Amino acid sequence: MPPETLLKVSMIDVFHGSLQVLWNVSLTIKAGEIVALIGTNSSGKSTLLDTLSSLIHPSKGSIEFEGKSTTTLKPFETVALGISQVPEGRGIFPEMTVLDNLIIGSYNRKARSKREQNLKMVYDLFPRLKERKSQLGKTLSGGEQQMLALGRGLMSAPKLMLLDEMSLGLAPLVVNELYRVLREIKERGITVLFVEQNVRRSLAEAERAYILEAGHIVLSGDVVELREEEKVRKAYFGV
Repeated sequence: MPPETLLKVSMIDVFHGSLQVLWNVSLTIKAGEIVALIGTNSSGKSTLLDTLSSLIHPSKGSIEFEGKSTTTLKPFETVALGISQVPEGRGIFPEMTVLDNLIIGSYNRKARSKREQNLKMVYDLFPRLKERKSQLGKTLSGGEQQMLALGRGLMSAPKLMLLDEMSLGLAPLVVNELYRVLREIKERGITVLFVEQNVRRSLAEAERAYILEAGHIVLSGDVVELREEEKVRKAYFGV
């Protein structure tokens, strides 16, 4: 039985003020997938994630999650449905403890009822967060702060996680650890859409990918096929 469609984006246009950033963007994500969103700086990747999170609303088109329209929802309503975003730059609360940062991620009613269960999952995935649960967020290393941001996203009991530049500025060993956790998150039944500047890594870790250029989806498909696509090889691999 094929996996069900979790997220369906249909022909959306998105503006920042009077500036249009996305044109006629459509994509589909099936339950249980890891999907990469690839593109250069200023291609609209973060804007698309913010739109999926209801931080921005499209001026045209529609967004459906599990068959329910999220096109005009408020961000907290979208989180309650099961979409969680981990933003670029981590966005942790530096003056709060690790534990309090995690707990604040479970504010919606569904997540509150699963708080202890999800906290155990986060500590299983990131033992260092358990060791440092009483430390202030600002005392953590960059890699630990990214783990905390991921953990906080998981505390909202998501069905779909949106990850924006998870590995930016981190050492290779830390990046490897984060991608190991990403694969484990998928094994726990959580679908992932991630943005990553490292195209080779994106096409190694994802199952499918969408390529965004100047606000338009220009290519999409299975990562094995995309790795052999001439346009991808020239633009991102220099061959």
